[in-house]
Amino acid sequence: MAHSGTFDAQRVLQLASETFDIEARALLGLKARQGDAFVQAVRSVLDSRGRVVVMGMGKSGHVGRKIAATLASTGTPAMFVHPAEASHGDLGMVTAGDVVLAISNSGESDELAAVVPAIKRLGVTLIAMTGRAESTLARHADIVLSSAVDQEACPLNLAPTASTTAQMALGDALAVALLDARGFREEDFARSHPGGALGRKLLTHVRDVMRSGEAVPRVAPDTALVDMMREMTRKGLGATAVVEADGRIAGIFTDGDLRRLIERGADLRSLTARDVLYPTPKTVRDDALAVDAADLMEQHRITSVLVVDGLGRWSAPLIRMI
Repeated sequence: MAHSGTFDAQRVLQLASETFDIEARALLGLKARQGDAFVQAVRSVLDSRGRVVVMGMGKSGHVGRKIAATLASTGTPAMFVHPAEASHGDLGMVTAGDVVLAISNSGESDELAAVVPAIKRLGVTLIAMTGRAESTLARHADIVLSSAVDQEACPLNLAPTASTTAQMALGDALAVALLDARGFREEDFARSHPGGALGRKLLTHVRDVMRSGEAVPRVAPDTALVDMMREMTRKGLGATAVVEADGRIAGIFTDGDLRRLIERGADLRSLTARDVLYPTPKTVRDDALAVDAADLMEQHRITSVLVVDGLGRWSAPLIRMI
């Protein structure tokens, strides 16, 4: 529809502000409406042997797809089935061990009403998320979650706005409650997001990024300081490990240690690695997360850290670039 009349910037900002206020009130009202039914819904999902099958038409369907995705990514197997397609064969995706979450603000969606009897015959738990407790959907459901709102943000009080915000928030609340009840951890989240930045951050371990073997700067305790500096330069790290003949770590020497020697006016030509090494270097286990190693280095303002294995034995310096 074409724009008519004078554009009123103040009116635009006023409507935006009112929308935020209305939807904020809707969420606070949603909070007050939850009780035993919410607990029962979480319990039914935890007790189920199958998946959460989410259904919804129109805007509720769009919200349902997001809820299914959020559940699946936080440890609760879930999928979205379109109610209209369910009437034409897709209902076969629902099995006896599943829980169905049907979303409808009015609770009178014809497409949902058409598949509810078949869902009931399967014996699955039917959870209704609806804004009307007296609706057809609510009457047939085993558990009813109220997503009722006092008004839509739409000035005409017609377009689903506050109601879909309430549905989205209620779905998030279910996902969070289930996540916590399952003991879902960062590592679990990363496994379901392996392609994203967060997955890489949480799945990358020190062993995946550390240097080892000949790539690691290392010198004997009697190595002259000038030769130790050449080793650091050749291997491209701002530090070198000082290693005894039997493989034990004697210490570490870093660029920072060199700067401090120069500031003190030390005679660099007369020094060996044993004279200048730091005997108690920071270490990190090879099975630690790389992000934790990076935090350790940032905390102590160092550019390299020695890596030990699960038994505390030295393995290799870890480069700063993680």
